[in-house]
Amino acid sequence: MSRIHFLTGLLALGLAVGCKAQPAAQAAQDLALNRRIEVMVRSEYNVPPDLDVALGARTPSQIPGYDALPVTLSHGAKKTLVDFLISTDGKTLARLDKFDLANDPLFSIDVTGRPIRGNPAAKVTVISFDDLECGYCAQMHHALFPATLEHYKGQVRFIYKDFPLPPEMHPWAMHAAVDANCLAAQSGEVYWNYVDYLHFHGQEVNGDDRDLAKSFDALNRIARQEAQLGKLDSVKLDACMAAQDETNVRTSMKEGEALRVEGTPAVFVEGERIGGALPQEQVWMVIDRALRAAGEQPPAAPAQPAGTSK
Repeated sequence: MSRIHFLTGLLALGLAVGCKAQPAAQAAQDLALNRRIEVMVRSEYNVPPDLDVALGARTPSQIPGYDALPVTLSHGAKKTLVDFLISTDGKTLARLDKFDLANDPLFSIDVTGRPIRGNPAAKVTVISFDDLECGYCAQMHHALFPATLEHYKGQVRFIYKDFPLPPEMHPWAMHAAVDANCLAAQSGEVYWNYVDYLHFHGQEVNGDDRDLAKSFDALNRIARQEAQLGKLDSVKLDACMAAQDETNVRTSMKEGEALRVEGTPAVFVEGERIGGALPQEQVWMVIDRALRAAGEQPPAAPAQPAGTSK
């Protein structure tokens, strides 16, 4: 073998070894970008959770720097084709409006320090902007816990953010959020116990006479009960509840407003918005999509009892 042929062979071998990992890395990048595009389309056009969104192949467009991207919305046999544009660098999606795929707040909700329920290392996060006095929030809470938590086991983590509605609508929601955060400062587990209790026993806080002072007293009493069971520092808790510092709650509310949250519950699954208390099966459809996008296989749907049909 000549020296030239020998060097050519080594170069070919080197290129084969050096490029071996590239297709997998590129595939992962494409999967992540496709997920962002789908979430953005669903969010901006309020696509219902039971509609499928399929991205077509890119083709050159007449607009410099952009490719044409067909997106098909389907439900069973019904299909609708919507034409989008995507920049050649993959950073901008356009259809009369442009959406920032890199910096949209949908993908950067601040969960620093928030109590986590489920696997802290899970690839999929369900974030709910919650009002502890909200009946629809209670319905969503019941759909998530325990059924959804048990169904997905360690694949999903759940985080609540505060979004109490105005006092003329929900008079004790802000006080409840502050008390919940006082508990969260000491124990995430006790925080969740308190949230569970309020979402299952809201009428106990309301009272028959709807006396707001009595509602505040009930919220504090329930918080102290949970704190005692969780062996928390009662002196620290009482000082926190007495202060009723709304700073953190209002920061969360401001973030919700930036996300165009107008009512509760407002749930985000890896950026995909669920508005209102949807049926459990539709919530699971959204979570399953996020899991597949993260490279994980969702658990099988529970078996239907004999004699029932979907």
